[in-house]
Amino acid sequence: MHSPLPAPFRTTPIAHRGYHNRAAGRPENSRAAVQAAVAAGYAIEIDLQLSSDGQAMVFHDYDLNRLTDATGPLATRSAAALARIPLKNGSDGIPTLPEILHLISGRVPLLIEIKDQDGAMGPDTGALEAATARALEGYPGPVAVMSFNPHSMAEMARLAPHIPRGITTSAYDPADWSPLPARVCDHLRAIPDYGRVGASFISHEWQDLLRPRVAALKAEGAVILCWTIRAPEAESTARHSADNITFENYPAPLPA
Repeated sequence: MHSPLPAPFRTTPIAHRGYHNRAAGRPENSRAAVQAAVAAGYAIEIDLQLSSDGQAMVFHDYDLNRLTDATGPLATRSAAALARIPLKNGSDGIPTLPEILHLISGRVPLLIEIKDQDGAMGPDTGALEAATARALEGYPGPVAVMSFNPHSMAEMARLAPHIPRGITTSAYDPADWSPLPARVCDHLRAIPDYGRVGASFISHEWQDLLRPRVAALKAEGAVILCWTIRAPEAESTARHSADNITFENYPAPLPA
């Protein structure tokens, strides 16, 4: 059984990893980027990784190297230790999901991507999904979860069936997804798990929106979101196929 995606997710442009701008001191997935998105009236997309003590951390990468001056896997450090690591081009440490939920407080839609913890889009999931479900208990605003790993969404269906679920999808060119095996890319490219996990939407790589499977899902009632739009020209193209966009690097126009 699927939970429908709330209507605002179809109409309010979704700020990728918050409304981030490094030059303005708003790194991706930071409190500042989230606050800027709320102030501008945008929906927000964030990413989750799992700390060593089982907390859902708002951070995209598996390693700390790109986004902080620390090194090594995020998963080897506790939430308290991660909170003390400042994000590059910002002043705050890595936030937890409950902290970001408190900042948003239901004022704009929130789209949460649960990053694959299995390593190969397989069934070794559960801890991050459990932390996510705990954090979202009683959350008052429009929220949805998604993942490239369908097993993650199957687990969310078990833990929190009332929260709308989606699958983050891609053309899955093996050259872009190494070391993910080509056979896994071939499997996921067809989006075969949409019905099994009770999804109500996909967020698809925008350059691949003309794939017939995307059109077929839309015809069956799926909401089609897309990632990641970085210019108005790309937005114009994507909106021929997608119901809504995830964007960064420019101010996407809000609905009238």
